[in-house]
This record gives sequence, structure tokens and C-alpha cells, in this order.
Amino acid sequence: MLSAESVSLRAGDRQLLQDISLQLRPGELHVLLGANGAGKSSLLRLLAGEIKPQHGTVQLNQRLLPDWSPRDRARQRAVLPQGESLRFAFTASEVVGLGRLAARTGSPAQEAALIAEAMRDTDVLHLATRAYPSLSGGERQRVQLARVLVQLATPDSTDLRQRYLLLDEPIAGLDLAHQHSCLALARRKAQQGAGVLAVLHDLHLAARIADRVSLLHQGRLLAQGAPGEILTPELLRTAFGSSLRFHRRDSGGRPWFEVGGPLDEWAE
Repeated sequence: MLSAESVSLRAGDRQLLQDISLQLRPGELHVLLGANGAGKSSLLRLLAGEIKPQHGTVQLNQRLLPDWSPRDRARQRAVLPQGESLRFAFTASEVVGLGRLAARTGSPAQEAALIAEAMRDTDVLHLATRAYPSLSGGERQRVQLARVLVQLATPDSTDLRQRYLLLDEPIAGLDLAHQHSCLALARRKAQQGAGVLAVLHDLHLAARIADRVSLLHQGRLLAQGAPGEILTPELLRTAFGSSLRFHRRDSGGRPWFEVGGPLDEWAE
């Protein structure tokens, strides 16, 4: 399990997170929701070990995160950040191969097969020899996702228990088809035993894919639980504003959401 216990984080005089507890369990797809500035990316970075909380603790598989060596931590959790700035003239396959630096355990042929499989899963294998900076934003995002996936791969098993994927806005910049394939891939990794944490902004997609949802508001945990318990009019209006409208549930029992506001006036 990857867990945060009563973590708080400040940046100067600004309180980014306040007394938040969260558990990411093996085999679970956990979605972080909240308005811009709610603290979602800060919480993900704390869980990744990229920054340290002022208060509270983060544990990876019942061991304090700072007690893990960087190499061993990299073998247990992989992080897709919100943005990337790589501009070296690596090929797409070389960028994906960076995910194997800490995880390399197989023969060269096995390692090449893992890289190819990750690129096939993210629909970038046909871009293998292309220069990474020449790719579109969505193509680069999918290459980075492949790099993250291959970091946790092993030559002899698809069992991902006690391994964790932390995905910060993984569908940003992707077209509609690739948004859905990306989230289907995240679901598949959870079914293979990984704990998957994803920051999303699309409430409809969160309602469809999440096992659990944590709703953040102004650096605090507003609510946490199953999507049906969290995606309610009262909680979402608090988190996102009073202009959020709700429609009847669809045949699958999921609500539909609509944001009201100035665009409604233009449509009249």
C-alpha cells in the first residue's frame, strides 16, 4: 500500500495541503478530483517522494518513503508528471527506454521486448525511430506514458501487486480516442494488481473508471469514497462552484454534469 497519513505542506506563507490522509491500495484505480489549485498535484508529488511534507508521513508498502533508496523506489512506483521539458534529440524508443534505467533486469532482447510492448500499448510503436522533439504534444504524452509503464514492467510477470502508478492529468492533450485508451490501460494495470492514482478533471470519466475518489478543496480533503458517494450535487458544488448542474442518472446509474454560466446566454 502507498499511503499518506495526516500530511500537510506549505510553500512560503501559502498552505498547499492540510492534514490529508489517503491510501492507494493494490488493484485499485483511485482518482483525485478538485478545482485548479485544490492541491491535487502537490499531493501526488508527496506520494511520489518528490517533495516532503512539513507534517505527517508517507509510506510505501509499510515502510517510510525516505527509507527507500532512489533505485528501489523507482522499481516500486512510477510517476507521469503534468508536463515535460525534454528537448534532447532522442528517438521515441530511447525516451521510453529511460524508464528501464533503474529497473533493468533482463537480457537485451527481453528489455527491447518490454519497451516495444509498452509502446504498442500506448499506440506509439510506429513512432519508435522518430525524434522525440518532432512529435506532437499528444504523441509525446503517450511516449511518456509508455516510459512510465515500462518502468514497472518485469520480463517474467504481469503481476504488478505492490507497485504503483501515479498519473498527473494523463489524458491532457490527448484526442478523444486516446483519452479512452489511456484510461482503459490504467484500468488494466489496476486489474493486474497495481495501485493507480490519477488526477483527472473530467467528472464523467472519473465516474466511469474510478474505484475510489478523493475530492480536494482548498488544500483539504473534502470527501473520499466510492464515486457514487462522492459525486453528489452538494459535494461537487462545494468543490467546483454553484454553477454546476446535475441531470438524471443514466442507465448505468451514473450522473451527468453540466456547467452553467455565460455560454448559456449565448445559446439563447
